[in-house]
Amino acid sequence: MQTVEPAVECTTIEEKIAMAQDLFRNWGDALRQDTTVGSLLESLRQRIELSGKAMVEVGVVAACRHCEEVEGGSCCGAGIENRYNTTYLLMNLLLGGILPEKRLSAKGCFFLGATGCTLLARTVLCVNFLCLGIQKILLPEELIRLQTITGDEMDTGFLLHEAVKKCMRRSNTIR
Repeated sequence: MQTVEPAVECTTIEEKIAMAQDLFRNWGDALRQDTTVGSLLESLRQRIELSGKAMVEVGVVAACRHCEEVEGGSCCGAGIENRYNTTYLLMNLLLGGILPEKRLSAKGCFFLGATGCTLLARTVLCVNFLCLGIQKILLPEELIRLQTITGDEMDTGFLLHEAVKKCMRRSNTIR
């Protein structure tokens, strides 16, 4: 394996995506084979699935779709993608995700696709945010259930993020 280090710090989302893809090509197999990273990838995959099901069940997905399609825009606006770093994008590739090559809408987040977010692993901001409209439609017990389930996803995402960086540092990939 060759060392892959950015010559300059990535500033645009396109640069971050390119760097994540380079890291994935050079280190994807080694990262997946790492015991800790591999275990956390599987755990995060399960937690993402549980979060997605819960969001459908309590009406979050339908409310976001309605806002985007009927009310003219969602909370997933342009600029949100800047919250993502190369490691989070690499995590998406490790989970089997595909990173878009271009923005679908000038008003939307780079990762907002025709049917919602194209990312599997999302940052805390994207997993945790519930607008006032959604907060109003959720019963307290639904909100608690949703926050518990998404909290597990966010915790696991953080652990995976740190494990990927640690594994790559051990391999002298990221300084």
